[in-house]
Amino acid sequence: MSSQRRAFLFGLSAVLLWSTVATAFKLSLRHFSPIELLLYSSAFSTMVIGVILALQGKFFLVFQCSRREYLLSIFLGLLNPFLYYLILFKAYELLPAQQAQPINYTWAITLSLLSVPLLKQKISWQQWLALLISYCGVVVISTEGRPFSLQFTDPLGVGLALVSTVVWALYWIYNTRDRRDPVVGLFVNFLCGFPFILCYYLLTSELRIPPLSGLLGAAYVGFFEMGLCFVLWLMAMKLTQNTARISNLIFISPFLSLIFIHFLLGEHIVPGTFIGLSLIVAGLLCQRIK
Repeated sequence: MSSQRRAFLFGLSAVLLWSTVATAFKLSLRHFSPIELLLYSSAFSTMVIGVILALQGKFFLVFQCSRREYLLSIFLGLLNPFLYYLILFKAYELLPAQQAQPINYTWAITLSLLSVPLLKQKISWQQWLALLISYCGVVVISTEGRPFSLQFTDPLGVGLALVSTVVWALYWIYNTRDRRDPVVGLFVNFLCGFPFILCYYLLTSELRIPPLSGLLGAAYVGFFEMGLCFVLWLMAMKLTQNTARISNLIFISPFLSLIFIHFLLGEHIVPGTFIGLSLIVAGLLCQRIK
């Protein structure tokens, strides 16, 4: 099998798995609070990434980071998994999955905006157009297709979903300073982020024996969303000879996700969701205009 075909299979596998996570979030949150889901899913993901590192023969690199890299991991671990997933899970708890999932896809637009002050990049007309189109899509989705009414399904949920995109974008911007192997960096970040998660859990929640159904959901989220998908995507990017062709696969995910949301969660997909998601994707595509 050619490297390009392998890259396509790895990329498509990651996209297919990512398409299921919105459904997994909502199903898991029926049994867990957001911080409980984060606690158990991050524990599973850390173990999975550790096993992947061991299989790759790179686990020893975890102990060869510099003091600066460990300090960076503490900061990045605070952003992701702690703050990002805590905010995102709360947004999913408040919103229907068909609203939270498309809004979360606007993180790429947020990344472009934050790159101006933080990376000293200039924002182009394409990015301004992408911003306008995508956030019009957010308004359409959050008002269930009635954008001029400005009556949001849950203003707090929408706000949290948008804040999560800021945290995620900040994570990737500051991650550009990390020169370690990406999987090694991710593993150390998750190790450093876990104490924040555990402390928050102990301070805000009562200890209880987790239900099996909730643990299975957390294991799925941790194994696929936080762990394996990232590694599969990295492998696809490493093997491909055409990065744009592989990265375009990501646009399949939000539409495929709506199918899982409808059939597995039983949510009726309103026309406004599809229209708003189409606007968000159109905005993301605008960023690629040269």
